[in-house]
Amino acid sequence: MIYLFSEPRLECNFNHIEPNITNALKGNKFTSITNAATIPIYDERTIDNTMDYTLENCQKIVDEWIDSVGVRYFSELTNTTILMEEVGELARIMSRRYGDQSFKENERDLDLADEMADILFVLICLANQTGVQLEDAFKKSMLKKTQRDKDRHANNPKLQKGSGDQDNVS
Repeated sequence: MIYLFSEPRLECNFNHIEPNITNALKGNKFTSITNAATIPIYDERTIDNTMDYTLENCQKIVDEWIDSVGVRYFSELTNTTILMEEVGELARIMSRRYGDQSFKENERDLDLADEMADILFVLICLANQTGVQLEDAFKKSMLKKTQRDKDRHANNPKLQKGSGDQDNVS
C-alpha cells in the first residue's frame, strides 16, 4: 500500500523505496519521488517507526488511506455499525482472556492489540467524517474527567488496593 502525504511533518525514510514504486508514482499526484513530501509504505518490511503518530497525524493518515486505497468513506451509520462489530470482537477476547469464558479452538490466535487498532481506525474514520479533531477532543475530555473526578476515585473504597476485579486477574 502506498500513502501519499503532502505534509512535511509526516516525512519518512526513503531508503526502503523500491524502483518500481518510484516509476508507479510518475504521472500521479507527484511528478517524481523527489517532489513527494512523504510516501510511507506500510507493510511489515517498511513501517516507519520514526513517524509521529499523534491523533492529528493519524487522522490525516486515515484520510489519505481512504482517498488512495479505500475509495471513499462508508456512511457514518455503516462506520458506527462497524465500530460496534470491532468492539464486540475486543469484548470476546477480553471475556475469554480476563473473564470467565474460555477460548474456542478457533479463537486462540485472536490479537488484543489488533482489535484495539481496528477500533481506533474506525473511530478515526468517524471523527474525520463528522469534523471532530480527536486530539482536541481528548484534551478536553481529560480536563473534564480531572475536574470532575479528582477526589471521587481517590475516596472510592472499591478502588483501594485489595478490592475489585483487579485482584482476580492472573
